[in-house]
Amino acid sequence: MSTDLVIETHCDKLPLLFRGKVRDIYDLGDRLLLVATDRISAFDVVLPTPIPHKGVVLTQLSAFWFRRTSSIIRNHLISTDLQTFPSAAREYADQLAGRSMLVQKAHRLDVECVVRGYLAGSAWAEYRATGTVCGQALPAGLAWNERLPQPIFTPATKAASGHDQNISVDRMSDLIGQDLTRRIVEISLRIYRDAHSYALTRGLILADTKLEFGLVDGELMLIDELLTPDSSRYWDAELYEPGRDQPSFDKQFVRDWLESIAWNKEPPAPVIPPDVVERTSQKYRDAYRRLVGAPLPGSST
Repeated sequence: MSTDLVIETHCDKLPLLFRGKVRDIYDLGDRLLLVATDRISAFDVVLPTPIPHKGVVLTQLSAFWFRRTSSIIRNHLISTDLQTFPSAAREYADQLAGRSMLVQKAHRLDVECVVRGYLAGSAWAEYRATGTVCGQALPAGLAWNERLPQPIFTPATKAASGHDQNISVDRMSDLIGQDLTRRIVEISLRIYRDAHSYALTRGLILADTKLEFGLVDGELMLIDELLTPDSSRYWDAELYEPGRDQPSFDKQFVRDWLESIAWNKEPPAPVIPPDVVERTSQKYRDAYRRLVGAPLPGSST
């Protein structure tokens, strides 16, 4: 499996549908080819320095979770095996190997489906100010990063640029319908609870996660990525202690470094130093190794 850095794919014979902060998406008719590059973004800006192995982690870990959750809900994954891809895609094996998924094309529901099990991130800021999270009242006296009495579903609207905006479940019902909202809330909470329980057996805490759903011929399914370090917050269970910051398995090293140099969070972003790159890459690989129980393919760690 290729471990070469991929910052931007150039599959000239394939129609590029969209280039996001991390993914390049190609339109193959009734299917899509999702390619997770090694690009990294922070504070809604793509940085100029790639993170080795990052795209492979996102793809392979998503595939792992799509398989584990397939009994709960259907998902859009067709294959990650390059040999099963259309011949036109196989020509670009050097760019696609290990970091690409062939998926069903779906009508994306433009709602971010966030499940929170701990009082972290923006939820903590709102709770301190109002005692609520996305308008949902919580018990008084909870500490920063403390586990919530029950996981909560906190949707947001998807934004083409900038931060997504939190909305209420009632507003989500207005946007996509009451029945669909009810099903998504139920499925999202079940996936979170199951994934949280599994992660604990691997020594990790799944603090929160963001899910995406779509429709194929009217059938609801999971799409995009699933339970990766980019879409989820993982902590080390052995080191967990409420009331303080938690070591995480994502791009926190990059964010912390950017804060330390007082970057104004406007493009152009600075070049990431080699030590921060390596520590961040190692965290992504560690998340894969601990969750899957084996080293990342193509990596010794």
